[in-house]
Amino acid sequence: MTTRTANLLVELFVEELPPKALKTLGEAFGRVLADQLRDQGLVDADAVLTPYASPRRLAAHLSGVRAKADDRAVQLKLMPVAVGLDAQGQPTPALLKKLTSLGVDTSDPAALTARLRRQPDGKAEALFWDSVVAGVTLDVGLQKALDEALRRLPIPKVMTYQLADGWSSVHFVRPAHGLVALHGDQVVPVQALGLTAGRHTHGHRFEAARDPIELPHADAYAETLARDGAVIASFAERRAEIQRQLAQAAARVGGGCRPIEDDALLDEVTALVERPNVLVCQFEETFLEVPQECLILTMKANQKYFPLLDAQGRLTHRFLVVSNITPQDPSAVIAGNERVVRPRLADAKFFYDQDRKRPLESRVLGLAKVVYHNQLGTQGERVERVGAIARAIAARLGDDTLVRQADLAALLAKADLLTDMVGEFPELQGIMGAYYARHDGLDDAVADAIEDHYKPRFAGDDLPRNPVGLCVALADKLETLVGLFGIGSLPTGDKDPYALRRHALGVVRMLIERDLPLDLPALIDAAVPVFGDRIRDPREALTAFFYDRLAVNLREQGYSAQEVDAVLALRPAQLREVPRRLAAVRAFAALPEAPALAAANKRVTNILRKAEAAVQPQVDPARLVEPAEQALHQALQAVQPAADAAYAAGDYTASLQRLAALKAPVDAFFDGVMVNADDAALRANRLGLLAMLHQAMNRVADLSRLAA
Repeated sequence: MTTRTANLLVELFVEELPPKALKTLGEAFGRVLADQLRDQGLVDADAVLTPYASPRRLAAHLSGVRAKADDRAVQLKLMPVAVGLDAQGQPTPALLKKLTSLGVDTSDPAALTARLRRQPDGKAEALFWDSVVAGVTLDVGLQKALDEALRRLPIPKVMTYQLADGWSSVHFVRPAHGLVALHGDQVVPVQALGLTAGRHTHGHRFEAARDPIELPHADAYAETLARDGAVIASFAERRAEIQRQLAQAAARVGGGCRPIEDDALLDEVTALVERPNVLVCQFEETFLEVPQECLILTMKANQKYFPLLDAQGRLTHRFLVVSNITPQDPSAVIAGNERVVRPRLADAKFFYDQDRKRPLESRVLGLAKVVYHNQLGTQGERVERVGAIARAIAARLGDDTLVRQADLAALLAKADLLTDMVGEFPELQGIMGAYYARHDGLDDAVADAIEDHYKPRFAGDDLPRNPVGLCVALADKLETLVGLFGIGSLPTGDKDPYALRRHALGVVRMLIERDLPLDLPALIDAAVPVFGDRIRDPREALTAFFYDRLAVNLREQGYSAQEVDAVLALRPAQLREVPRRLAAVRAFAALPEAPALAAANKRVTNILRKAEAAVQPQVDPARLVEPAEQALHQALQAVQPAADAAYAAGDYTASLQRLAALKAPVDAFFDGVMVNADDAALRANRLGLLAMLHQAMNRVADLSRLAA
């Protein structure tokens, strides 16, 4: 008999879910539910999952779900034949006990023995029992899947509430008030959170055409909710509708206006409304005297509004509101939002006006009272350390002017932490410092550096705009890394509370992408002494950390593990050379001679590692007695000057390609020469020749890492 197949709909109706978690909750609910049903054989691997998530519901629609999973044959290994059967071939008590525990009738030993199957299992024979396990029914399988989906929801914070009986308590993200489970047009009688599944749900709090809403079929879910409940159930569709309305509203305003782009804000607003209605609002233009970052942040963070920018990217006095209601006359909604935003903008203007009454430099002394870290002192002490490192970097990169500018920018970089604006909006640190520095009459190079010293703040973020900013940004990140490594606060696993991986990658990006002629070990050396005796020496661990982060980043860019290992094995001091070295290694690996030379290089490395004493790369030509070793020495003499010249000129690709000429003499050497000769002098001379070869071949990268 064919098992009935139909589409499945499961919905959990709850009170308003946390908006920042809604998208993740909806995706996790559907994914785990589908995975669990698939594991139980109730749905095929190609079944289509459609997750739904709105402020008051989590739901999932899954295609092609069986009413009952297919029966399946199971082969169970019981025990070795020697343990399960006696000398006469009859079942032993141990075997009978095992079979009884599996629910097998053991009253007829002869019939039992006939069903047992013997087959090799390693060195001995074992007994196997074949049976058929009945497929799980949907009501049982869905109950298990639903329980697991709820258990594994990534709930940010659990609530505890009582059920209607007054005794039972439930732990969930929000109180649940309804459960729907439809297989086609049939209700699946599952239970969850004190609820029993049915076919009724609820729509929009205010605009639903009827309540409750009856769902006739699993496939009618989204359509019925939209028609009778005024709800767009799909998170993705609701998000797309908001984007469409935002663009439409901006076009109505005209002047090339566009809403600010912010995916996180768009996701959060999508999680706050069930049927979006975008409205255009405005505020007094006098507020535009305040830096636009302040106004944008207060509108986004506090009110979830979308500020409108003009064609040049400047903030306008209009903003967009995504309302959850659609009245015939929206004027009251518009006026209410305009009234609500006005005090927020007035606060921002007040903070800005108050902050400018004091020069930025006057706040520096106050940093001595702000604790940075209980083992590393105050922010004031930190500013001194960053300044010392910044001066050292500036001295390597430029003249006295750069040193003075970097010193001043480092001194003022943290001063805005004590302003009212940054106290209210910590996200504006650095940005406000730049505004206040310009107000104090400082030049743009210093002001930009104050803003940019936090960059890059995340993957793909911009780098500092000018040399002053680079000096201070490098100094700030190095001070953080050296200090925290020096007190043992290292990242562990996925835990990195001080974002040290991000800081290290920021240093790496600046050194490489800005082509800075700075040695990484020298930078670390310059940063360590500024801490005095507060820290233990972190050089070794921190250096390894930098190269590890660089390796991860390069692999993410598409370089192979072999290419990255070959280049970073030498730990090039100037990271700006790494891309050229990688390009050279990739070009070398494409040469037909590369595999043989890489293998030979690996062999040379192993021979030199096993030598009794350190081997110097020098040869006495008079002791080269075999033609093959003479030929290799001559080939080295011919190739090395050109390879060294290309290396010195920074043409790493040409330097490596010169080495291709060594393939034939290297192969002949290993075919015809015994390196570990009995004669000690002869052996030492041949090891010296191999050391010369090793040195010539591994200046750009460790080519042995390319060997298969």
